[in-house]
Amino acid sequence: MATTIVWLRNDLRLTDNRALHAAVARGGPVVPVFVFAPEEEGGWAPGSAARYWLHQSLTGLGAALAARGSPLVLARGPSAPALAALATQTGADAVFWNRRYEPAAMARDGEIAPRLRAGGLHVDSFKSGLLVEPHEVATRAGTPFKVFTPFWRHCTRELEPPAPLPAPVELRAPARRPASLPLAAFGLEPRPDWADGIRRAWQFGEQGAIDRLAQFIDTALDDYADGRDRPDLEGGSRLSPYLHFGELSPATIWHRVRAAQAQRGRMSESRAAAAYLRQIWWREFAHHLLQHFPATTDAPLRPRFAGFPWIEDAGALARWQRGQTGYPIVDAGMRELWVTGWMHNRVRMIAASFLVKDLLLPWQAGARWFWDTLVDADLANNTLGWQWTAGCGADAAPYFRIFNPVSQGRRFDPNGTYVRRWLPALAHLPAAHVHAPWNAPANVLAAAGVRLGESYPAPMVEHAWARRRALAAYDRVKAMRG
Repeated sequence: MATTIVWLRNDLRLTDNRALHAAVARGGPVVPVFVFAPEEEGGWAPGSAARYWLHQSLTGLGAALAARGSPLVLARGPSAPALAALATQTGADAVFWNRRYEPAAMARDGEIAPRLRAGGLHVDSFKSGLLVEPHEVATRAGTPFKVFTPFWRHCTRELEPPAPLPAPVELRAPARRPASLPLAAFGLEPRPDWADGIRRAWQFGEQGAIDRLAQFIDTALDDYADGRDRPDLEGGSRLSPYLHFGELSPATIWHRVRAAQAQRGRMSESRAAAAYLRQIWWREFAHHLLQHFPATTDAPLRPRFAGFPWIEDAGALARWQRGQTGYPIVDAGMRELWVTGWMHNRVRMIAASFLVKDLLLPWQAGARWFWDTLVDADLANNTLGWQWTAGCGADAAPYFRIFNPVSQGRRFDPNGTYVRRWLPALAHLPAAHVHAPWNAPANVLAAAGVRLGESYPAPMVEHAWARRRALAAYDRVKAMRG
């Protein structure tokens, strides 16, 4: 009976896995394989935090597949010869996979498919990681969308995500057991081990994703529209790493959120579910942009920003990376990132704005740092987010919108709970001063044990001055053509 190889990539789950489902439907043995080939990622190989998560995810997936009868096969790239060799070892006549949308992955898959077919294999790919693929939607003029709202309205008006598929109960293993590398051979876990904070913060794998989704729906969804911007509260879903690694499909999220809200009444659905599902469509929009404008990982979508007068300052960049800017909401976010591999979305925007507008450091430097330190580092989302902040991308925030880190902190962390959690040096400052300790009276600082410039740094730049400098730089860009 026909044997099918299922090439797993960023779809590390059993539920709603279209390629796996199609392979099982053929009725023969199924060989699940993961090929580690970072050199095929076009300069965007997984960063340090993502590599650690990948190791844990593959561990969980391997156990789940083995329990169903066909263990996960691990191989080292290049991918094409690894898949061809596996087909020879197992007698497989077909290779299935779920499509990826990053530029390098698409180019690689486009080269591999005809090579495998030339070797006599049946090849098929499936939509499993997005609700709508980039080529499926366009403006009335037939061009890619560059503004989110029309994209979102078009997709939600025209499309209904299919119901998620159940996980297979059993998988038939091939008669000839293929060779498999030990997971440790990929070198994904750090040496020395710095990942304790990430381990404490997350439950990895598909089961972790399912549990987290259920917890979000039960405890935070109803208040999401108001709570999502509060880093001091558990108001967000924290599902982004599970979506990135494909431990959870967007269709599963869509249908479970809609079902939960339908049970709670239409008023709740109109506010909470719509607010959250809109964020899922932002992810779709990010992939739409990346496929149509692949150069935006490194270059601004708006050509005139290529001439923006960025400053190269390694010392300033290092202070931002280490959470030593002297602005508590920024520093708390950068330290949360360093410890847990994640940062609250509102704080990401504040920290990113500080880098590119208060410091005038290039957004590409921030994008690379997030890429290495985020467990949810996703090329499409990372690119969209940084270009949005810098004002140089599609549907970008106007460059003159410059976040004030003090007022942002006071608004979204009003009691200073988030800042105190990540900046112990400021733990005893009263809420009135925790977001601007340099303005606190000397006796208040002394009582809180804060020594500016010693226990906590003074601001590395004065925001009002930095804002004027940024606006002057923007005026220069406005005068350029393009």
